[in-house]
Amino acid sequence: MKKGALLAGYLLPRLRDIFFLAVAFAVILLGPRLLNADGDLGRHLTIGNFILYNITIPTRDIFSHTMTGAPLVPHEWLAEVLYALADRAMGLNGVVILSALLIAGAFTLVYTETLRRSQMPLLAFGLAFWGAAASSLHWISRPHLFTLLFLAFWTSRLLRVTRAESTPLWQFPLIMLLWANLHGAFIAGFVVWGAVFVGHLWEQRKFTPVTRSLLLIGGASLLATLINPSGWHLWQTSLGYLQNRYLVGHTQEYFSPDFHQAGTWPFLGLLALAVFALSRGWKRLSAADSLLLTGWAAMGLVSARNIPLFAVVAPQILAETLRAGLENVTLWQQVENRLKNIEQNLRGFLWPLIAILLIALMVSAPAMTARNTFDPAVFPVQAVDWLEAHPQSGNMFNYFTWGGYLLHRLWPEQKVFIDGQTDFYGEALTRQYEQVITLAEGWENVLDQYAVTWAIIPTDSALSKALIAAGWQSIYQDATASIFIRK
Repeated sequence: MKKGALLAGYLLPRLRDIFFLAVAFAVILLGPRLLNADGDLGRHLTIGNFILYNITIPTRDIFSHTMTGAPLVPHEWLAEVLYALADRAMGLNGVVILSALLIAGAFTLVYTETLRRSQMPLLAFGLAFWGAAASSLHWISRPHLFTLLFLAFWTSRLLRVTRAESTPLWQFPLIMLLWANLHGAFIAGFVVWGAVFVGHLWEQRKFTPVTRSLLLIGGASLLATLINPSGWHLWQTSLGYLQNRYLVGHTQEYFSPDFHQAGTWPFLGLLALAVFALSRGWKRLSAADSLLLTGWAAMGLVSARNIPLFAVVAPQILAETLRAGLENVTLWQQVENRLKNIEQNLRGFLWPLIAILLIALMVSAPAMTARNTFDPAVFPVQAVDWLEAHPQSGNMFNYFTWGGYLLHRLWPEQKVFIDGQTDFYGEALTRQYEQVITLAEGWENVLDQYAVTWAIIPTDSALSKALIAAGWQSIYQDATASIFIRK
C-alpha cells in the first residue's frame, strides 16, 4: 500500500498542474482565433526572422515604401524572435503552443500567489481560472502575452516586499530588462510600482526599510529599461502613442468594453465579485492593494486592452478577503481541508513530462494543424498565392489589417504602404491611409504622392468600386481580396 501510494504521489498531478493544463488546452483549442483575430502576427514573424537571419535588430524602417529609412524603435524585438523560433520549429502550431504556455504560465503564477495568500486551494483555483476567463477576450498571438506573464510575477513579488517578506531585490531590474525588450507595456510594471509605493507611504507615513527597498527597485528597474536597442526612445515611443488621441481613438482594443458582448461578461463578473466582497467588510485591504484593485478596474473600464491586466492583479488581491468570508462556511472549509490533505501527498514529478507529451500530441494532430492557419476569409491568402505566381512591380497600397500578413508572405520583394504598427507610422500617414480607404477628398492625390501603382484591398470595399471608376484595372478578384493596377 505504501509503495502504491508513493507511486500515485509521483504520477498524479497536483491542482496547480491541473490548472496549468486546463488553461493551456483552452488556449490551444482557440488556436485559429489566436492567429486570425488580429493582423499583426505576420509582421512580428517577419521582423523576428529578419533578426535571426541577419543577427541584427532593425532600427530603421525596411518594411514599408512610405517611411523607408525612418527611425524605428524595435520595442518588441525579443518577443518577435521567440515567435519566429516557434514558427520555424513547428509552423503556426508552434506559435499557438508558445501563446498557450505564456497564458497558462501567467495564470498559474496567479493561482500560486492566490493560494499562498488564501491557503484555500479551491478558492485559488476558482479565482485564477475566473481571471483567465476574463482575460480571454484578448487572447491573441502577439507580444502582449509576455506582459501577462511578467505582470503576474512582478505584482506578487512587489507586494511581498511591502510585507517585509524575503524577496531578492536583484530580480526586479532583471525582470524589467527582459520585459522592456519583449513588449512596450512594461510601463504597466511601473504603474504597479507607483501604486504600491504610494500605498506604502500612505500607511507608514515615514521612511522605513521597505521604503528604501521600493526606491531601489524603482530606480534600478528604470535604468534597466534603458538597456535596449533604442535607449530612452523606448519610453518616448510608448508614452507618445498613448498621448496621441487620434491613434488611440482609432485602435479598437483601446475602446471601452461593450458589456453587451459575451466576451466581457467574465470581467463584469469579476468586478461584481470584488464589489460584493469589499462591501461585506470581511477583511480590510491594505492601501497598496486598494490602489491596485481600483486602479486597474478603472483602467479596464476605460480600455478593454487593460482587462487582462486587471484579471492578473484582482485574484491575488481578493484572495485574503474572500478567505475571511469563507472561513466560517463549514462545508467550504471541509472541502478546502480535504484538498489540502490530498495535495500534501502528491509530488507530481513526472507530470510535467506527461503534460508536455499530451500538448505535443494534441497540437501535432493533423486536424489541429489544419485548423492553425491564416483564415482565407480574414486574410488575402488566395490573392497572395496569385501574387507569388504573378509578382507586381512598383509600390502597393494595401488594406491596413493585411499589412502584417503581406509582409509575412511577400517581403522583402514587396514593401507595404502601412501595417498595424501605428506607433511607428504615426498620425500623419494613418490619416492619409484613412483618407484613401474612406474616399475622402483628395484620396487620389495620396496615391499619386506615394507613386502607388497597384493595390490589394477588400473586394466588398467602396474603394474597389472607386478605383474602377477612376480607370484602374482589376487583375484579380476573389471573395476576400481584389488586386488593381493603374492602366
